[in-house]
Amino acid sequence: MTIKKGLSYKEAIGEIEEILQQIENDEPDVDQLSEKVKRLSVLVAWCREKLHQTEEEIEKILKEIKKS
Repeated sequence: MTIKKGLSYKEAIGEIEEILQQIENDEPDVDQLSEKVKRLSVLVAWCREKLHQTEEEIEKILKEIKKS
């Protein structure tokens, strides 16, 4: 499974919430559950990476500010 190009963090979180709600409310069969969990793992990994990149960018900016 891949992440669509241009996906925003907010959209990814929204999709995660939607999938979790579906799992909680719809009681999917085993095949659907497996696919949903796989998608969740891809989205969560992507969100973690996005947060890490953002943290690094902010730290870089703050270091530049301190140099000024």
